[in-house]
Amino acid sequence: MSQPAQQQQPPGVEAELQPKADHGEDSYTGSGRLQDKVAVITGADSGIGKAVAIAYAREGADVVISYLNEHEDAEDTADWVRKAGRRAVLVAGDLSKVDDCRALISRTVEEFGRIDVLVSNAAYQMTHPTLEEISDEEWDYTIATNLSAYFHLVKASLPHMSEGASIIGSSSVNSDAPSPTLAPYAATKAAIANLTASLAQLLAERGIRANSVAPGPIWTPLIPSTMPEEKVENFGQQAPLERPGQPAELAPVYVLLASDEGSYVSGARIAVTGGRPIL
Repeated sequence: MSQPAQQQQPPGVEAELQPKADHGEDSYTGSGRLQDKVAVITGADSGIGKAVAIAYAREGADVVISYLNEHEDAEDTADWVRKAGRRAVLVAGDLSKVDDCRALISRTVEEFGRIDVLVSNAAYQMTHPTLEEISDEEWDYTIATNLSAYFHLVKASLPHMSEGASIIGSSSVNSDAPSPTLAPYAATKAAIANLTASLAQLLAERGIRANSVAPGPIWTPLIPSTMPEEKVENFGQQAPLERPGQPAELAPVYVLLASDEGSYVSGARIAVTGGRPIL
């Protein structure tokens, strides 16, 4: 199965994605595994972040929805969270900026007084066939958005986290086998996995867990907004399962890592790649 060739302007929006991605709107059923937890999810307007937000809400969590400027998509995520009977707080901001990272955490603490789960998921990527095409500004922005934001969010969150809290970074199959045309993005995803491993050891004495998830090719607005049309059309075919994954297929892993059921899982990088192994 393939999707039609298509293009969007970054960062991409759900309304223009064909076919629509599955975020678990009609399929995810919760069982109270995150009851009354407070979760911050970056990039929660669409894609993996949206699926995680829906799942967390149905598992009983209140959700802070962090996003750049995709207001319509973010409002839709919030609607699904509220339909699950949980609170949704929307916070727009550019996480490549340190002050916006800190403002997100400050807003969360103002609303809820604590943070139980931090999911650092927002990311930027762009395809370039040569290194020379990558501008200095794009390199810096990619590092700031994908990696530095993770550091700043964790650092700001720690004073408001207690024993049992969970930190989850979105890494990628690119952390292990980088696509050469996604060099800046791939480098940040390897660094996220590495930083997460450090956090797991640094924070163990506080009872705070840190893990990362390494998705393979997942169908989100990021794909048609950052890849050429011919790659979009064949996206996911290279996976052993010969199709792109859906955001809803990632959500259960994020739920496990956030829940008390994952109490002895820390320092892990969990592959959700459609059969492609990671080392």
